[in-house]
Amino acid sequence: MIIELLLAFCLIGAVVVFVLPDEYAPVGALTASLFPLVTSFVMWFGFDGSGNAFLEGGQLAYETMVQWISLGPYAINWHVGVDGISMPLVVLATVLTTLAILTAWTPIDERRSQFYGLMLLLEAGLLGVFVALDFFAWLVFWEVVLVPMYMLIGVWGGPRRKYAAVKFFVYTNLATLVMFLGFMALVFGLGDSVSTLDMPAITQAIRAGELGSLAGIAPGTIKSVAFVAMFAGFAVKVPIVPVHTWLPDAHVEAPTPASVMLAGALLKMGTYALLRFNFTMLPDVAADFAPFIALLAVVSVIYGAMLALAQQDLKRIVAYSSISSMGFVILGLVAYTEYGLGGATFQMLSHGLLSGLLFACVGVIYNTTHTRMVGDMSGLADRMPVTTGMFVAGSFGYMGLPFMAGFMGEYFIFQGSFAADFAGSMVFTAVAMFGIVIVAGYFLYAMQRTLFGEYRLETDYTVGRAAVHDIVPLAVLVVLVIVLGTAPNIFFDMITDAVGPMLGGGL
Repeated sequence: MIIELLLAFCLIGAVVVFVLPDEYAPVGALTASLFPLVTSFVMWFGFDGSGNAFLEGGQLAYETMVQWISLGPYAINWHVGVDGISMPLVVLATVLTTLAILTAWTPIDERRSQFYGLMLLLEAGLLGVFVALDFFAWLVFWEVVLVPMYMLIGVWGGPRRKYAAVKFFVYTNLATLVMFLGFMALVFGLGDSVSTLDMPAITQAIRAGELGSLAGIAPGTIKSVAFVAMFAGFAVKVPIVPVHTWLPDAHVEAPTPASVMLAGALLKMGTYALLRFNFTMLPDVAADFAPFIALLAVVSVIYGAMLALAQQDLKRIVAYSSISSMGFVILGLVAYTEYGLGGATFQMLSHGLLSGLLFACVGVIYNTTHTRMVGDMSGLADRMPVTTGMFVAGSFGYMGLPFMAGFMGEYFIFQGSFAADFAGSMVFTAVAMFGIVIVAGYFLYAMQRTLFGEYRLETDYTVGRAAVHDIVPLAVLVVLVIVLGTAPNIFFDMITDAVGPMLGGGL
């Protein structure tokens, strides 16, 4: 019942913080976030799962299966558990939530109780997505995440917060509808083969060839249409070019803590769902579409990097870099090799930490200078040496500096994608690798303009050292990035154990 305890800590914490007076909300929220954080670490250290949760023979950790309700011929169960893919993402979500709450202490000065309560509710939704194994429960958690993020952007965001919040909500909600139709087509096509919306049971039935015709449509066509529908729905959440335009607007208008959660954890919902639904349920269709998906991945890598290179707003630079990084994840998934799939999952972790670090750094700079424009400042290194060091560390981590998490994620992906057997895999990989050069270009440009050189600030605000509570999240994230980069097997072993069965073996 530890997963239920984990979710309960988030929900109870959210309710308690909602009713706290504003002056006690920051400390109350930080304290409340420590309970799920500690619980996730207990789960990680005690993890004894093996194999893949969605495939036959997989041994789930902390599994609970309880009969719930019936919807027509389908049983809806409370079915939760974790394997080597979901366990690292659970830890990532709890770590980022605690650190994001700490980054909010300086910038959030109104409606604090509501803000921190929504952050904890957001954490509950994220964790539910990563642990739910019944589609109905999974979909509830998937949709729950939209509500707090919409409000965090729409209430505490920048001047165009309402536009950004509505755009975020409309894009992702329509995408969910498309995804839902695709998945239910598979369920109806299975007919009497399944009597539940349990995702592992549905996956195993599809892979066993039990999908039949539906309304006269051949099983092969149903699988292809469902794959495209689910891919399109999840691609918006990732996001992949060309359905990425909501992300920069959301990031620019969102408060720093929301940006940390959006880039660090919410985007992983999309890549996690692609791995579970498209590439686990329908691997044969994924193989058919592999060159096209690889093309989308490479376009996202290069186009996202080029857009970042053209930006003057530090937040937009980091936002577009996330699109580029998610392109690497898609390339690893479509490679469908053990290092490709394992590297894609590992890259979700490394990007979560690195993007969270960089958005937190930008937030600290903005708290002090009240500007994010590259042309408005320079020479901040002398006035903010610690923040500068953290920003430089995060930037080099993004560039793939060895012994940092970003390097290991990209290395695993490139090794896996070079070994892929679809047409043009080596060419796609080589082009994607060039994206790292562009990444270096825009981060070096941003650092040179804002951090170094003669001090200059086009505002009247006094620049000094950041508060300790602003620096602590940055320091923790830098340490985690280095630890994950120097000892990747603390997660990579369990990841490869979970992705190996997708291919019929292990590393």
